[in-house]
Order: sequence, then C-alpha cells, then structure tokens
Amino acid sequence: MQQPRHRIRKHRRPVALGAATALVIAALATASSTLPLPSRASAGPAATAPRATGLGPCRIASSMGVQMSEGMPTQPGYARSTGQVHALNLMIDFPDAPGTEPAKDRLAEFFPQTTDWFRTSSYGRLTYIPEAPITSWLRMPLPFAEYGIERGSPYEPGYRHLVNDIVAAADPKVDFTEYDLVNILVTPNAGPSALDTVLSVTFSGNDEAPLADGVPLANTSFVYSRQDDGSGSYAQTGYRVLPHENGHVFGLPDLYTMEGGGSVGHWDIMSEDWGANNDLLGWHKWKLGWLDNDQVSCAARPGTTDHVLEPLATRGGLKLAFVPLTAESGYAVEVRTQAGNDQAVCRPGVLIYKVNSDVDTGQGPVSVADSTKDSPGCTRLPNVHAELSDAAFQPGETFTDRANGIRISVLEKDAKGDYRVQVTRP
Repeated sequence: MQQPRHRIRKHRRPVALGAATALVIAALATASSTLPLPSRASAGPAATAPRATGLGPCRIASSMGVQMSEGMPTQPGYARSTGQVHALNLMIDFPDAPGTEPAKDRLAEFFPQTTDWFRTSSYGRLTYIPEAPITSWLRMPLPFAEYGIERGSPYEPGYRHLVNDIVAAADPKVDFTEYDLVNILVTPNAGPSALDTVLSVTFSGNDEAPLADGVPLANTSFVYSRQDDGSGSYAQTGYRVLPHENGHVFGLPDLYTMEGGGSVGHWDIMSEDWGANNDLLGWHKWKLGWLDNDQVSCAARPGTTDHVLEPLATRGGLKLAFVPLTAESGYAVEVRTQAGNDQAVCRPGVLIYKVNSDVDTGQGPVSVADSTKDSPGCTRLPNVHAELSDAAFQPGETFTDRANGIRISVLEKDAKGDYRVQVTRP
C-alpha cells in the first residue's frame, strides 16, 4: 500500500513594489499526490549513468518517505530531464471567468521564454518542446468557484474533478500519450491576484491521477493569475513561474520555507521565481543530468584537497565540489557569476550550501552559507532576497563548520575567472 505524498506549494506575495524591496514569501499550502510508481520517464543521471569512480560518497541517498528528496537517484515517476521533452499546454477558462484575450496570448506569456530558460540552464541537454494542439480556450462546464480551488487545495476532490473536465474537453483533439508533462494555463481572471495569493501548483509523480488515453496525468502544472508586481518587468520575468513549476515535474523540491526565501535566497529558481532571472544550483544540475560525473569533484577523503572550479554558467569544465557529511547530507561548492540565467548576481564568487536529502520540500532541504552575515546585501532589485545576495565567498575567505571539522577556503581567482578552492576535513 502506497503512502500519501503531499506536494507543498507556496503562496508568494510581494509586500512592496519598490526597487529596494525583496519578495517575501508569505505561506505554504499542500496538495496531494502519491508516491510514484516506476515509469518510462525518470529524472536525473543516477538512474542511467554508471557510478563514477570516487563519486559514490557524494551521491547522498534519497530518503524514503521524504517529500521530493534532494538525494540521488531521483525517485521514478517524474518526467525525464534530458533529451526532448514534449509539454502539452492547455488554456482553460470558466463560465464565471471567461478569457478576456485570445488563448494564444496566454501561451505567449510563457513561450518561447520557458524553452530558452531550460536550454540555457541545461547547457542544451534538455530540449523543451511546447505544444498547443488546441489554440482556443477550453471552457470548463462549471464556474471556477464550484471547483473549490483555493490556497492549499488538495488534489481530492476539486483538482480531480477539474482534471476530469479538462480531459473530457481536450481528448477529442489531443493524444495525451504523446506528452511527457502537461501545463494548464488558466485564464488570469480566474481566482485571486497573485499579489494576494499564488494558486499555481504542480502535482507530480501522481500515478493515481485521472487517465487520459490510458495514461495518468501524473505530472501536471497549473498556472493561475500573473506574477506581476507592478515594477514593469512582467514581460521579462512573468514566465518564470512555469520553469519553477516544471522543476517539480522533474523531481526538484521547493527551497523556500514558511519564513520565505531566507534559506537559499535568489540562488535557485526553486526558491524564488519572482523578480530578476536566476538559475538552478549546481547540485540540481547534477541531479537532473545536466552535469557529467567528471564535472563533479568529491572531497570525501580525510586531509586537504584543492579544486579549481569554473563558473557554473559556462559549458564544460569542473563545476561542482561536494563535501559529504553523512549518507544524507553534505556541502556543495560552486562558482556563480552574472551570466547565463543568473541576472541578479551582484557579488560573483564561490557559493557554499548544505544539502539535506532527509528534509521535505518546503522545509529547507538546502541552506546557503552567508559570507557576509551582517550585511543587508548588495542588490536592490525588486523581489530578490537581498540578505543572501552577497553570500558568495571571495578569495581569502573561509567557511568553517567547527562541529564537523570542515574548512572550505577560497584561495584565488585566476585570469580566466576560475576559482581555486581548498577543502580540509578530518
């Protein structure tokens, strides 16, 4: 008997619109799904790639019973994260919230930007192909209010009812077996403004979802309203809710907590998807199969080791050093610069963060070490967590974990922009 899994989803709300104000994430909600069964689409490299020599201790294990564990391998049932991924996009409206613009315009809010974001983040290893075989609004038979979709709504019964109605409306024109994931783009006038409550949610690995053409709609993202903070940046940044939601489809957890984005800040789109563009952490890129094993250095042996890391945004080269602590935790070390998807990096340098595979999504499975703990940060971009914006370590600075005897020192930056990092452990 499978145990229930709960997908935790945010309700993020900016509390101010000025350029000096960072996004505050207000609360969490839960949505139900189930532990996934094996399927043809499995995320991450560990399911297919041979175990690289010396990397075993750094592949911290997935923890049973943990919701969307950061460990490897990613549990089966999620969408594959390399190669071609076909995304079905359906635009829906309701009798009490009819679409006020062409459905194609709603689709254009997210594409081709989402495709470009995944191409850049994955170094071209994920080809995200959006498809919309129905280009008009799919009218649901019930008013929006009757589905009971509110903040924290579980899958049963409201979302199941809604998905059944979506399938009934789309099935005559859609072969659901042709797609790896589904995006439901809801007319923005259904439900509250995202400034008040973000309803957007993903149900992933849910093999008990309703069937369409014989396959369960197991990996489905719903996007509501518009993440428009009034700063004038929506055309450039509003799409970013979809890469975040699709990150769950690939098996990635939420990195914000009840207190907001204070654990990771703007260093990963799974933490903050409002505001300026940002990328994924190197750990996530390895987990998704976007970094090769030879791009990861495992500092598991006692003593002192040096690691020359290239910027995460560039292709090729050593990208990630990992210092395992236990079978479920360790420190990741990478170089972040203002390049690629990382628009908000105001203090380039070496980012150090702890990964815990035994911590649930939304409960802080990743925490970034702040090299400038008493600083208010170096960014004034709207909806970017300011306090951690200058967290990256610079040459001459050292991170110390006294309890575990770990020292991670940034020794130097060379003319090419690579950083030499020294790890000392007992």
